[in-house]
Amino acid sequence: MKTVSRPKAILIYILAIIICIVGLVPGYVKGLKNNESQKPTQKVNEQTTTIPTIVSSESEATVAETPETTIQNNQTATTKNTGKTTVKTSGNKGSNALNNSGSNSGNMSGNYSPVFSGGLSVKGRKLVNSSGKQVQLRGVSTHGLAWFPQYVNASLISELKTKWNCNVIRLAMYTAEYGGYCTGGNRENLKRLINNGVSYATNNGMYAIIDWHILSDGNPNTHINEAKSFFAEMANKYKNNSHVIYEICNEPNGGTSWSQIKSYAETIIGVIRQYDGDAVVIVGTPTWSQEVDKAVANPITKYSNIMYAFHFYAGTHQESYRNTVAAAINAGLPIFVTEFGISDASGNGGLNESQGNKWISLLNKYGISYCAWNLSNKSESSALISSGCSKTSGFSYSDLSPSGKWYYNILTGKTSLQGVDSGITSAKNTTTYTYIPPTTTAVQTTKAVIGTPAYSLKLSNSWVSGEETFYQYELSLTNKSNENYTGWKVTIPFNETVKLSSGWCGNYTVSGNKLTITSMDYNGQINKGSSISNIGFIVSGSKNLKAS
Repeated sequence: MKTVSRPKAILIYILAIIICIVGLVPGYVKGLKNNESQKPTQKVNEQTTTIPTIVSSESEATVAETPETTIQNNQTATTKNTGKTTVKTSGNKGSNALNNSGSNSGNMSGNYSPVFSGGLSVKGRKLVNSSGKQVQLRGVSTHGLAWFPQYVNASLISELKTKWNCNVIRLAMYTAEYGGYCTGGNRENLKRLINNGVSYATNNGMYAIIDWHILSDGNPNTHINEAKSFFAEMANKYKNNSHVIYEICNEPNGGTSWSQIKSYAETIIGVIRQYDGDAVVIVGTPTWSQEVDKAVANPITKYSNIMYAFHFYAGTHQESYRNTVAAAINAGLPIFVTEFGISDASGNGGLNESQGNKWISLLNKYGISYCAWNLSNKSESSALISSGCSKTSGFSYSDLSPSGKWYYNILTGKTSLQGVDSGITSAKNTTTYTYIPPTTTAVQTTKAVIGTPAYSLKLSNSWVSGEETFYQYELSLTNKSNENYTGWKVTIPFNETVKLSSGWCGNYTVSGNKLTITSMDYNGQINKGSSISNIGFIVSGSKNLKAS
């Protein structure tokens, strides 16, 4: 056997030590990182203006942990110890007309897995899961439940999860519009739709926002007694369901002050807490949920697990509004964007994808949750489904509107938008920017008349529920007279007795086989030779029902 000289042996010994050190260092460094990640998150005092650490796109902001982390698909999700309902979530996608293949896109998309994260709570400015880790909910809002009930179905909500990557659906129940809960709407039908939506979301491991959709009533105190009764019933019913979030006033407006909203909110939250002690509650903010800075200055401190709504439409609300949101976040305010679109503030008009991209970049940067408006085929640019599509599930890409295609791309990571700048100029900017809602252009009239315009009626959808068949119609009106209308009236005959289910952008009455519609205060003016649209209704009858 060949022997090794002493100098060579020493050299070999030194090399062996170096190799061992090199092999151990990565594991040691990894261990340090793991230990660092397990440190408790510093809680931000919600009553101060301490600036918290910003969540970057690659840090702790996730959507309910991806399947590669602590919660796996096909396993029961862990919840906080509240005794609330949990479900199993399935990773099987089946055959998808829409699929979610495609690469991630940094801040702009992220191929998030919508896995249920247990009971949610609010920690500082963050929405966190049952393990205390920040989550980001991303999904859609329905249109008014009374107007588009057909989209609350099990197939579509499952599709939103498995094909769109949604993990939340907002159930928008108008309070004061036609068919509203407080203005003659069928309350039992509306509550049935909410129950169905919550059940479908729960079964799919998604969250459901029950939205008390204040709009034309402006001040939520207008119907506070109805709100107390409604939320007492909902909280008692869903107190053991961790999937439910309560949004107690959609868009306060008409000069309603933050002090009025806060007073209302503390009353309604108190009602909810009598039954459900820890559910997340979202509170609207003044001027169509624009002025989150007012909540920063005087937040609700009487209760915990409270978030504040901010709404934007990218065609109208741009950089100055993003500055306001960033300032509120950096002041520690927990914000949830429960409604947004890339149209103008009316929900219609041209689309601004560029500004929409900047908004999504900002929201994803901070891990802010959001729901897009709206899940319907209404003939307006904010609707996610094409107005020519009568399907209520099983959508292909071509069935989506331009807004729907843009948002589907955002949710599934199919866009290439990495590096888009949100346009924030100063995160500390606390300037108040007043939102001026769109107004109807004044029409000069020669005399006040009740017009009888020519109308065009389009059957846009139909479906069967029980023994009844429902028909959805879109109506457009044309003033063919030589006068300018300041009001209009249309009577539509049917071939048999008809029942009205819901209607929008008009006042509706039914007598036998005739449906009569008169103008609202904002759409009664029609110049001679001009037309208006965006009017529609849903009626029911036999399978042979049709307009004469």
